[in-house]
Amino acid sequence: MFGFATTAVLVLGISSTAYTSPTLETRQSGASTHSPPWYPAPLGGTSKSWAGAYQKAYEMVSQMTLLEKINITTGTGWAMGPCVGNTGPVPRLDFPSLCLQDGPLGVRFADKITAFPAGITVGGTWDRKLMRARGEALGAEFRGKGANVLLGPAMGPLGKFPAGGRNWEGFGSDPYLQGVASYESVLGIQSQGVIATAKHWVGNEQEHFRQGENAISSNIDDRTLHEVYMWPFQDSVKAGVGAVMCSYNKINNTAACENSWLQNNVLKDQLGFQGFIMSDWGAQMTGVNSAIGGMDMSMPGDGLVWDQRNSLWGNKLTASVLNGSVPIERVDDMVTRIVAAWYKVGQNSGYPAPNFSSWTKNSTGNIYYGSYEGPVGVVNQHVDVMSDAHSTLARKVAAESIALLKNDRSTLPLTRKHRKIGVYGEDAILDAGGPNVCPDRGCNKGTLASGWGSGAVDFEYLSEPLAAIKAKAATYGATVTAVTNNTLLGDVATSAAKQDVCLVFINADAGEGYIQWEDVAGDRPNLATQKNGDALVLAVANACKNTVVVVHAVGPILVEPWIEHRNVRSLLWAHLPGLESGNALTDVLWGATNPSGKLPYTIGKTLADYGADAAVLYTANAQPWPQQDFKDGLLIDYRHFDAAKITPRFPFGFGLSYTKFSQSRRLDVVKRAPMTPLPRPRPAAEVKAPVYNSSIPAASEVVFPPGFTKIRTLIYPNLNSTSEVSNSSTPYPYPPGYSTPAAKSPAGGPEGGNPDLWTVLYTVSTTVRNTGRVAGAEVVQLYTEPPKGSGAPVRQLRGFEKVFLRPGESRRVSFELTRRDLSAWDSAAQNWKVPSPGVGVVVGSSSRSVVAKAWLKTEA
Repeated sequence: MFGFATTAVLVLGISSTAYTSPTLETRQSGASTHSPPWYPAPLGGTSKSWAGAYQKAYEMVSQMTLLEKINITTGTGWAMGPCVGNTGPVPRLDFPSLCLQDGPLGVRFADKITAFPAGITVGGTWDRKLMRARGEALGAEFRGKGANVLLGPAMGPLGKFPAGGRNWEGFGSDPYLQGVASYESVLGIQSQGVIATAKHWVGNEQEHFRQGENAISSNIDDRTLHEVYMWPFQDSVKAGVGAVMCSYNKINNTAACENSWLQNNVLKDQLGFQGFIMSDWGAQMTGVNSAIGGMDMSMPGDGLVWDQRNSLWGNKLTASVLNGSVPIERVDDMVTRIVAAWYKVGQNSGYPAPNFSSWTKNSTGNIYYGSYEGPVGVVNQHVDVMSDAHSTLARKVAAESIALLKNDRSTLPLTRKHRKIGVYGEDAILDAGGPNVCPDRGCNKGTLASGWGSGAVDFEYLSEPLAAIKAKAATYGATVTAVTNNTLLGDVATSAAKQDVCLVFINADAGEGYIQWEDVAGDRPNLATQKNGDALVLAVANACKNTVVVVHAVGPILVEPWIEHRNVRSLLWAHLPGLESGNALTDVLWGATNPSGKLPYTIGKTLADYGADAAVLYTANAQPWPQQDFKDGLLIDYRHFDAAKITPRFPFGFGLSYTKFSQSRRLDVVKRAPMTPLPRPRPAAEVKAPVYNSSIPAASEVVFPPGFTKIRTLIYPNLNSTSEVSNSSTPYPYPPGYSTPAAKSPAGGPEGGNPDLWTVLYTVSTTVRNTGRVAGAEVVQLYTEPPKGSGAPVRQLRGFEKVFLRPGESRRVSFELTRRDLSAWDSAAQNWKVPSPGVGVVVGSSSRSVVAKAWLKTEA
């Protein structure tokens, strides 16, 4: 038997006559918060876009034994295969062991791969085409290495906490921006035949207290869940994502990987998710409850203790089917979802096997590394999946993400008149130990091009900013002087006084919580620059009349100590640029690339500006686990600044250019469909889910056969003896609500939810013109302004388009607004609803720049 967690009833709104639901409260608070039960887990295979894959999966799974099914759903154990996650195969049916591999910016633990710009950098481009192209390139490299499942893109954490350690893996602190980037990334990755993974589902917003049986509880009200944290996952499901990863933390005091409300109801029913849900590595807390709660794959297969091999599934799941505590129909659905995802991306034909090892760079070694014994064989073929095209793309993404936040007296771009160039700061150079000096990039040494943790990769090379600057300067005979020790401020000042222009490099690093560097335990302790950065800037600016600051950072930092210094002429925000860092930066510094990046988050003047609920919980506030109430609700990042009427230092969506743009002050609005309050009724399932006539085998059929030789520490589905099956007459203690089938939400439907949510209601158009002297790109942004009293933010992003224009050129930009874009979540009705009397729309160049407005009226 498995352990189980009691699931009490959570209230997320008031029940309505249209939908019978648990009584729901509008705001959760502390240990009294719980998620309602929602059973049974919906069957996959109800979307016509997956019909072919499910038919093939049905035909294969119908032939499988129970042991073969369990083998696919349970990881083989940490380091018990070439990848960070490995499932068991079904050799007689030609179904392989699946290779699941980090991460969102490249193939982790592998050589001869591209270290692409981080997610936050991609978000900073505000460019859909680049988002898609990076996804395609990632998919191509994962396929080339033989990885079946790419553990990305990351869209959680979303960025509730500006100091959150892993915000950099995602695309920015806005659900719409995250959603677009996630959608394009999923399409790009899966176009290469690789299964993408939307992670981390959900509310995994900080690193402190995120893991273990007493992991933090993120207490999120229903409306906030839908409009903020769920939003990018919905876009990923609409894109056809094959996998979702449930997170370490609890949500409303139920572990994410067994939260039936979130997995069965929201993800699989409301959003119509057709793929499989895997646990984060070690996030599974129970056996039966995670199975009936909607989880489909246990990763890496080990139990509650890392690398212990006491799996919560494996042979325990086999026993649970035999004793009736887990219905065999649930196991059938688990394995069908996994196999269908495999078929959906075409891995059944011509897909390569893994050709690398996550555990050694040697060519040969133990096939099962974690067993610490043979057999021995070739484990690394050192396949080179890099290409000039991928390096060029990485350089383009890095360059086009750079946000020019200040440029007094048009100090940038640099020209041939800048003959003496000073470069200052450790962030301008590679560390003496190279770009991979610390495992998983777990330190801040040298120039910063990536955060740390499982989302990081090894650099084959890293273009050093100082080297790239010297190379560019040499083309016209300029001299470059550098002081790269951040503590030698006297030397810095002496040198800076002699230069025509001074480039000063500062940074701020963070990452996953299993690594601590100095006082950064995953999450940053503050928003300050690191390694004496502020003092370095002031030392340069006090001596050099033309100071340009370059920032590499995982998120916002406070620039108040020096931003208004009269000699700080320019500020370039370069994020985490990946392997082409220096080359991309020089493209912008000298104007080969006109900066067009926009901030994917707000830069405030203090941490307090982000709100009282924007601070990471660093000290446990409750027992047995910390409670984190998401009291800020919908008002994160710029939404809070707007509601509190706080002027940021630099607003969300802001970024300057070397040219100038104008937008028309009149919006053209075309009605495309009636903007009624509610969507059309939920349609019937597009196709019928597969149903099996599976029988439960005798216990004697699932024990190890006589003479079977085990691989040491490998997790198997077999029982050691028939005595492991309990025949107790006492009914299994299922969670409350398990025996009562839940009513389906009217918001549900095929992939992405009710199809009417994706109906275009209005097209809003404007014209943008390049009024300057050089070519450049502008990001036209559309925000909605819900009516007062609706409980919505003052303004929220609902469209953007990046447009490249030559001098004097103009272009019409149109935004298609769907019902979903214009709706708010009604917790009482468990449905999306357009507010009355209507919704305002504004268009501009940032969240604080409004050029034109229009009003869209709700119809009766």
